[in-house]
Amino acid sequence: VQLVESGGGLVQAGGSLRLSCAASGTSFFGIYSFGWYRQAPGKQRDLVATIEGRGSTNYADSVKGRFFISRDNAKGTVFLQMSSLKPEDTAVYYCNKASEPYFVWSQGTQVTVSA
Repeated sequence: VQLVESGGGLVQAGGSLRLSCAASGTSFFGIYSFGWYRQAPGKQRDLVATIEGRGSTNYADSVKGRFFISRDNAKGTVFLQMSSLKPEDTAVYYCNKASEPYFVWSQGTQVTVSA
């Protein structure tokens, strides 16, 4: 399975971005729970949001109420709508399965939030 994230960029604090993650190479996309992760420089990679195959979602406390995860099973894509962005949201964002065993990690997409 190949994962390709896109949609990152530079945004001012308070702004919004929408990330996309396109998965290819599997006929079973809809059964997997997926997550969005982020890794800031010098820090570990953290899970920020998950979505089950049927659409149930969970969020880390740090993004609750600001980030919204969704998916389009027909297109094999997972989204992360990010609003009210803060400088501390700056990180490389990755998507992958919500639990092990993970697919091969891709390079992610950089999100930079300026103060």
